Amino acid sequence: MTLNVLFLGDIVGRPGRRAVALFLEQNREDFDLIIANAENASGGLGLTPKNARQLKNLGIDVLTSGNHIWKYREIYDFLDTHTWLIRPLNYPNAPGQGYTIVNTPKSRALIISLQGRTYMEPIDCPFQCVDNLLKNLDFNGPILVDFHAEASSEKRAMGVFLTKRASAVLGTHTHIQTNDAQILDDFTGYIADAGMCGPKDSVLGMNKEIVLERFLFKRPVKFKLADGPLQINGVRVKIDLSSNRCVDISTVQRIFSK
Repeated sequence: MTLNVLFLGDIVGRPGRRAVALFLEQNREDFDLIIANAENASGGLGLTPKNARQLKNLGIDVLTSGNHIWKYREIYDFLDTHTWLIRPLNYPNAPGQGYTIVNTPKSRALIISLQGRTYMEPIDCPFQCVDNLLKNLDFNGPILVDFHAEASSEKRAMGVFLTKRASAVLGTHTHIQTNDAQILDDFTGYIADAGMCGPKDSVLGMNKEIVLERFLFKRPVKFKLADGPLQINGVRVKIDLSSNRCVDISTVQRIFSK
């Protein structure tokens, strides 16, 4: 028996939420478990409790996050009381928790959120934190990790570190879907970045003219979400439940008119 998992890359603002709604309206029944990174789902930066509930009501089982989860203070208490929304495990003494165990129609599954440190905040070591968790947590079943990191080298290293320990290590944060979906050592599904759900004709979901102004003239500008067609980026992961190993991983891409 296989567990069919959908993992969606960073959801960016209202356009991203709309794209996810359109995609799941057509495809929700194809998956046993749906996970999405939602740290940018509110206005393109951060997540509010209202938008978290909206995404959950679309059929998403677990929302992961990253460094932008802390923008709205009202999410702090929400993290403490809603275990289906998790923050990176390696934030010290933070609200909420960095992992959750969910029941699917076929099995239980462990989902872990981690954040990298290369070119990012110097928080606790993600490698040591996840190592300690897996050594001390009594769990037997599929394990999926969202590694929210900037550097592809750090993401690859985490994939290698968790080979044969996690069913899948799936990168987020850059909003650019990579072309390296693979199975490491015939066990662990891996991709450096799952991509982005949001405006297609954009720079990481933002209005491209405004972003270009920032790069060209180095003057402060206020980013705004782009308009136009919507895109879905993510990965489909199939896990053999007799061994908890990934037997197939492939990218998901879909475009919707606005």
